[in-house]
Amino acid sequence: MGLFKTLKDKAVANKQRIVLPEGEEPRTLQAADRVIADGIAEVTLIGDRETIMKKAEELKLSHISEAKIFNANDEKATEKYAELFYELRKKKGVTMEDARKKVKDPLYLGCLIIKMNEADGQVGGALRPTGDVLRAAFQIIKPAPGVNCVSGAFVMLMPEGSPYGTNGIMVFADCAAIPMPKVEELAQIAVLSAQTAKNIAGIDPKIAMLSFSTKGSAKHENVDKVVEATKLAKEMDPTLKIDGELQADAAIVPSVASLKAPESDIAGKANVLVFPNLEVGNIAYKLVQRIGGAQAVGPLMQGLARPVNDLSRGCSPEDIYKTIIMTCNQAIDQKNEDIKKQ
Repeated sequence: MGLFKTLKDKAVANKQRIVLPEGEEPRTLQAADRVIADGIAEVTLIGDRETIMKKAEELKLSHISEAKIFNANDEKATEKYAELFYELRKKKGVTMEDARKKVKDPLYLGCLIIKMNEADGQVGGALRPTGDVLRAAFQIIKPAPGVNCVSGAFVMLMPEGSPYGTNGIMVFADCAAIPMPKVEELAQIAVLSAQTAKNIAGIDPKIAMLSFSTKGSAKHENVDKVVEATKLAKEMDPTLKIDGELQADAAIVPSVASLKAPESDIAGKANVLVFPNLEVGNIAYKLVQRIGGAQAVGPLMQGLARPVNDLSRGCSPEDIYKTIIMTCNQAIDQKNEDIKKQ
């Protein structure tokens, strides 16, 4: 597929260091083996070396020996990370004893390795719920400067021949993190989703702020929130191509757009859909995936200082492989942004 060939080539040319905290998990090992074989990233696996190598042998994986392997139960090796966690969280009442216990959790240890600048990103969640993955990231990595909310976007790859999106590619957000975003959070989701669309999905973002109303067709405080968030997003980034409030059909179907929002430059052409709340976003992406036959890649977490991405517990090795590729690209883009700001 064209998108992943482009992202893969970029990752190979700018090799990043990725932590996989579930290093003993078979799907993770299969993905890691392929990532190493393809030269996509330097991989750190968290787990017991003997267990990892035994499973790699059982799975007939030939490149796992090239990964760094870090045992979270090695107290001598993890002491510096415990000290870092203590410094980061002591104002929250965390003691050194608490910190030593916490670094035994691979999700926390992986984030601390990133915080130490010994890795560039993390991919986890094959065995753990989203809340666990995000909690570690929030406490250690924290949001990027100027960002006050972290959201989750899916890159949706439509079936071949689909008229929706740009070359069948769309971005849906927030589908993973914020249950009921406030106006400012909804605006920031739009801004961050535009960056994901441009830098990761490789499309020129045209953002629809979705609602059950199109251009005043219904009156409700929930509609007002979307209208206000649209205005605020434009203030945050005047270059955004964005409109709202729009119903889903008005956002993506030209014939409907011509009737409901004839003056809009976005209606009927949207390739980034920002949902009014998590409930709607999560339901929508799953329906498009299951009924519509789209491939949902993600969620990609938006707004963290360094990329930490979550996996579905039902993920395949292919899903993990692609998420690692996207995480590498997020890390590359963040580093480029850091250089621009210097």
